[in-house]
Amino acid sequence: MKDVMSEVKEWLMARDPGQPEFHQAVYEVVESVLPVLEAHPELQKEQILKRMIEPERVIQFRVPWVDDKGEVQVNRGFRIQMNSAIGPYKGGLRFHSSVNLSILKFLAFEQVFKNALTTLPMGGGKGGSDFNFRNKSDGEVMRFCQSFMNELYRHIGPDTDVPAGDIGVGAREIGYLFGQYKKLNNGFSGVLTGKGLNWGGSILRPEATGFGVVYFAENMLKAQGDSLKGKTVAVSGFGNVAWGAVQKANDLGAKVVTISGPDGYIYDPEGISGEKIQFMLRLRATNQDIVKPYADRFGCDFHENKKPWEVKCDVALPCATQNELGEKDAQALIANGCKCVVEGANMPCTPEAAHIFISNKILYAPGKASNAGGVATSGLEMSQNSMRLNWTAEEVDQRLQHIMKSIHDTCLKASHDYGVAGNYVAGANIAGFLKVANAMMDQGIV
Repeated sequence: MKDVMSEVKEWLMARDPGQPEFHQAVYEVVESVLPVLEAHPELQKEQILKRMIEPERVIQFRVPWVDDKGEVQVNRGFRIQMNSAIGPYKGGLRFHSSVNLSILKFLAFEQVFKNALTTLPMGGGKGGSDFNFRNKSDGEVMRFCQSFMNELYRHIGPDTDVPAGDIGVGAREIGYLFGQYKKLNNGFSGVLTGKGLNWGGSILRPEATGFGVVYFAENMLKAQGDSLKGKTVAVSGFGNVAWGAVQKANDLGAKVVTISGPDGYIYDPEGISGEKIQFMLRLRATNQDIVKPYADRFGCDFHENKKPWEVKCDVALPCATQNELGEKDAQALIANGCKCVVEGANMPCTPEAAHIFISNKILYAPGKASNAGGVATSGLEMSQNSMRLNWTAEEVDQRLQHIMKSIHDTCLKASHDYGVAGNYVAGANIAGFLKVANAMMDQGIV
């Protein structure tokens, strides 16, 4: 089986040089599923692994638009349609200056397994642009979104590919994108998720990823005879995921003591709750990407250009971005008594950090399992659109709790079945891989 890993690495490096994030995501999965390939030689014979690694379709296009000065700007747009074996492609659009092919392929690859774990019929995809919405007017954002959709609309549809929001793509952007799609397609359909509540959106969608992260953490702790009640929690980020996580952690009796931004992190030993959570929302709405005003407002410590993983906590929820938590951060968390690390962002822990958590028997959940609440609720939005109805917050939340428990139990069972009991990373990869692989086997070599 080590030969399989070496072969995949050599093959991937030759085909996709200079794509480190994509390589990182692939290697993690391949390492986990080697026992599956050994037990199921038919999967090797049909080259399921290589077929799963190679996107079904990579779409790249030019996005020209005119700024408020009348000057023409040109950005690059992408859509990675990774795998549709179990349903239409589903995954977010990211508008950020860091967007490139490697990052989107890594996100699309992760999305395949995440969506498979939700129990909902969704394939995996991802897309976006190197457009930076900072310091852009509403008019500029609208013109960019309309130009972006002028090409994307050819490749998406409610039964083909259903994008959602991600970093840089919130309610405003989804609205502009949907409006242009509706005009071009001459029809009102559930082609995007994250829509406004008064035109097809699902209640709780903005908070859902963060809620799901906390529900997953609670299930992990319950499996050990414990709970979040009374626990001290460190959270990174302060966007939608962090906001949802802070809110739900409070609901379950935990105390959240940190949030962070690119400027550093705040430490609030009294806990981030009540009015402070609402201030997080107002802070996010300024689009300044800084958290220092929180420290100024509430008189707590601000640690410039630092990450919150040096703070003493029981549970850590990295909810900012990929590879934000490294080897030294992992060692600091363990030294300070952290017992549970649950990823809210996509791949926020480096491979070295993940290895430290697993080897030290820390409860550690990968984002493809623990942050699946967002896409699960997007799937619920698709269902509501298809049935032309809206569920209440209580109904959506109950379904979300059920889905997150199911994901947890599926990961745990897969880890037991393949001899790595309690390893949630391996369990998530194995369970997601098997579901997609079996569907691909059923459908032939396509």
